[in-house]
Amino acid sequence: MTGAPHQFDEVSFRRGLRAGWGYAGAGFLVSLSFGVVATQAGMTPWQAVLMSAIVFAGSAQFASLAIVAAGGGLPAALSAATLMNSRFLAMGIALAPSLPGGPVRRALQGQAVVDSSWALANRGDGTFDRWALFGSTAPQYLGWVAGTALGTVSGDLVGDIERWGLDAVFPAFFVALLVTEVRTSTGAVAAALGGLIALALVPIAPPGLPVLAATAAAVVGFRRRRTA
Repeated sequence: MTGAPHQFDEVSFRRGLRAGWGYAGAGFLVSLSFGVVATQAGMTPWQAVLMSAIVFAGSAQFASLAIVAAGGGLPAALSAATLMNSRFLAMGIALAPSLPGGPVRRALQGQAVVDSSWALANRGDGTFDRWALFGSTAPQYLGWVAGTALGTVSGDLVGDIERWGLDAVFPAFFVALLVTEVRTSTGAVAAALGGLIALALVPIAPPGLPVLAATAAAVVGFRRRRTA
């Protein structure tokens, strides 16, 4: 760990910044497809861009958009988005001890958490490098909002999402994150168990609930690490 907890750690921030650009490129393509789909579903460009700027969560945005496009109401869309983002509760609990300050300050810093940044900032010993987290999130946020903005005005240019393969970017994005987390036997066991839980629930559970239930596998991974 470099630098005092309350001081700016330029080394960690730059390291996170460099690592974040790769995921920013993937996020740009995903948000590009979101911008196209959002306008096709009836959202105005400003509504789509504002949603990306505030929510900044692909799974939640696509889930809520799908419900609205299918004729569902706002409460149902918000519920789906909440369930899809419920994984951040477990991630936030793990991150909190590595953030300085009181509850409000930690909550504000926690807004920088996205899946890839959380994984990149993980030191592997149960602690997190918050400046690496901030650095890796910065380009991803810019890419996400910029991609959405471009998507809202380039529907005719982008054309069919499946024809360009943009529908495969989102799954590939999470596979890349998974690879970094299964380098140890503990991570592999937790990932396999989480996958089995999710697969078992997908046919019978509402959207988002399989992801929430799969986080129980993290408890197994934590116990294995504690007893190792």
